[in-house]
Amino acid sequence: MGKIISIANQKGGVGKTTTAVNLSAALAVMEYKVLLVDADPQANATSGLGVNPDELEKSAYECFMGRADVADCILETDTPNLSLLPTRIDLVGAEVELVNEKKREYFIARALEPAREDYDFIIIDCSPSLGLITVNALTASDSVIIPIQSEYFALEGLGKLLNTVRIVQTRLNPKLNIEGLLITMYDSRLRLARQVVEDVRQHFKSLVFDTLIYRNTKLAEAPSYGCSVISYDATCQGTINYLNLANEIVKRNKLKPGVRVDNK
Repeated sequence: MGKIISIANQKGGVGKTTTAVNLSAALAVMEYKVLLVDADPQANATSGLGVNPDELEKSAYECFMGRADVADCILETDTPNLSLLPTRIDLVGAEVELVNEKKREYFIARALEPAREDYDFIIIDCSPSLGLITVNALTASDSVIIPIQSEYFALEGLGKLLNTVRIVQTRLNPKLNIEGLLITMYDSRLRLARQVVEDVRQHFKSLVFDTLIYRNTKLAEAPSYGCSVISYDATCQGTINYLNLANEIVKRNKLKPGVRVDNK
């Protein structure tokens, strides 16, 4: 069964979607079968892989609400081994529709369960909030990666997110673990950035990934071409960083390229 990893942080602009797209592509390049799930109504992961949300007949909304099978909503991408469950703005409505539903936190888990047999990794790009869709994603996940920007307010709101993770662990999904905290937008020339990394590592220790995601213009440019940074520029700093992150995740899970994740 494939491992489900959410990329979550209610603080916007921390590189969450960038990480979801490029980590998924990096794992795919390593010959893992990967499904990227866009659970953010802004649909940036969808458009970032060259899919126009306005042209979708079926999306994550229909899938999550039980109106379509997950297999019927998945699209193949230009990257071998990488598939996409796209979304569009109507996913916003799911938050309202789920409020009065029984077991409302389990809709995404039920929707994705049939896909677990077909993929090694399922990566969920969460919205920048701690709303019902994000809670659904965490309930469906085996682990969560938390991107943290290497700036002054890096830890702002992190306590609230970690508290949400603890609540999900206690009440909804005991198997949920923190895969790691990921430092993003790092600039080694700035003393403040270096200090943030030092403080985060001192406080959270082994929870912090060794890999740093450096500021890189190619990371910002790639989505405008509808592709991952790996497809856009295979030799740039951003590509190297996300390949290193993928390798680190593989090692943390004691895997080898091409070997399926057994998450029973």
